[in-house]
Amino acid sequence: MNILSIVEESDIAYKRVFSSMEQRAWGYLFVNEENPLHYDANHAHLSQAVIDQSEAKQIVAEVVDFFEPKGIFPRVYLYQPAKQQALLDELEKQGFKTESLPSPIQLWQGQLAETKPRADIEIEPVTTGNYEDCLLVESVPELGGREIREKAFAQEFAHPAFQHFLLRVNGEPASTLCLLLAGPIVRVENVATLPAFRGQGLIGHLIRHVQEQFLLSGGTQLWVCPINEQVEKVYSRYGFVTMDKIHFQHAYRGGKGILELR
Repeated sequence: MNILSIVEESDIAYKRVFSSMEQRAWGYLFVNEENPLHYDANHAHLSQAVIDQSEAKQIVAEVVDFFEPKGIFPRVYLYQPAKQQALLDELEKQGFKTESLPSPIQLWQGQLAETKPRADIEIEPVTTGNYEDCLLVESVPELGGREIREKAFAQEFAHPAFQHFLLRVNGEPASTLCLLLAGPIVRVENVATLPAFRGQGLIGHLIRHVQEQFLLSGGTQLWVCPINEQVEKVYSRYGFVTMDKIHFQHAYRGGKGILELR
């Protein structure tokens, strides 16, 4: 399985947890009308090359006609933009803005993250007993804020493909992280730290914990898709190596871009 297939397969598994998926000849439509501001839950997903201009026009019209009557801004995620010029041209004609989001793809090499022991840190799986504490951390703006994460987190928590972990400092919720189990693919997702606890290297402790859990479960490949080069460097310190970079394009007709939210 090539890198793009790993990313696309795990992306689809991730998004199906909190949205409905409709297959089309050219890709997929994801929608969740109860959480319309959640970009990953509401967009068209395309990875196959679209060469013909008339086909591109038909696809864009279909996407717009699907989302706009629902009161949702049409969005398109393009996984191979270099092969999608006809589609990009048509999106521009139809008033879509575009932004490029190069995504590093990293694979853990098996060496546990090195961290300094801290008696004030505790890491626990997320259950109904600490659900609200985990949601508090995951409601940071970088993950979309409370309004978006509250609905998505409820669906993720109830789904067996997700394993959430909460890190406390002196008993206070500070950081979270989850593992997405997409068949043979395991991916680190939804990493967050409350502002008051940032700069302490807490993510390293969480990563080491899930690396240990991953080994105990018999896993063979642990992946992560950092949102930018700065985060890529963080994971590199904890045993992850960049295998490739996926050139991902986000097209949207209304609302904010992903880079603006980050």
